[in-house]
Amino acid sequence: MATTSRETAGMRCDLHVHSARSGPVDVQPFTRVADESYVEPGAVHEEALRRGMDLFTLTDHNTVAGALELAHRPEVFVSEEVSCALPDGRELHVGVFDIDEAQHEEIARRRHDAEALFAYLAEERVPACVNHPFSALTGRRETADLLRALRDLPLVEARNGMMSEAVNQRAVRAARRAHLPMVGGSDAHTLTSVARAFTIVPGAVDKREFLAGLRRGYTLPAGRSGSYARLTADVARIAAGAYRTAAVEAAAAPLRLAAMAAAAPLLPLLPLVTACVFAHEQLFARRHERLLREATERQDPRTARGPFGPAAAPTLAR
Repeated sequence: MATTSRETAGMRCDLHVHSARSGPVDVQPFTRVADESYVEPGAVHEEALRRGMDLFTLTDHNTVAGALELAHRPEVFVSEEVSCALPDGRELHVGVFDIDEAQHEEIARRRHDAEALFAYLAEERVPACVNHPFSALTGRRETADLLRALRDLPLVEARNGMMSEAVNQRAVRAARRAHLPMVGGSDAHTLTSVARAFTIVPGAVDKREFLAGLRRGYTLPAGRSGSYARLTADVARIAAGAYRTAAVEAAAAPLRLAAMAAAAPLLPLLPLVTACVFAHEQLFARRHERLLREATERQDPRTARGPFGPAAAPTLAR
């Protein structure tokens, strides 16, 4: 039988995407007024397939509820994004893929103990990646956190559709120094960003082969990085969703609507706020990549940069 060009190219899946099941925004002081997403799982699924994804999963925060709603579909597998608690209130965000409800429960029990969580994922052979390792939005970071993630997790998210190209390239370099395979995902919280970045398993022709390739690290991150404009547009859409929801639920939560109405005059400042967030992300990423590189070189001088810097990363941009 002749091999089609699609079979040669492999299968595609956005490995980092959120739905309304992700719950409240995990960034203070917005936890009480906005959700991570206002898009239903079914709508996210339809958009991903429309944009060329062969397979689909949801990585909602610490829940598989949305993924389970779609798990009966042959192209769907169940995943989540785990907020892994570290000392002093720090966190790592970890994408875990192709799990069942029982594994989700075990992960939930261990997510406040990184050592126990990472050991469980390894024992169960659950594909797992450290998501956006240089993002300031995850909160405070210590170099030891990244060293632990790069030591104990098998994959690195090196193309995040909301992170800038510069920040993504820092993740690429960290993955290369740690000799880890890389994946990509949109980190979409709105429909417009779904499948902006994704993962290809070359040669895979069905879900089983894709997941086998993911477990082996036979992956290519692909798609586009984020930008200030993308961040601002998505935050604006989430804000609009928050206001729509507050209006619909006004009878049950009148104080919430009143608080949001009082804040409405500040909305024109949104581009300025996102500009500050975007600039902080770049500075945060630069600083923590430098600290990580220095710590890695102290551990193993062979990882030091050569005269021409690191080699080009195996990613597919479009």
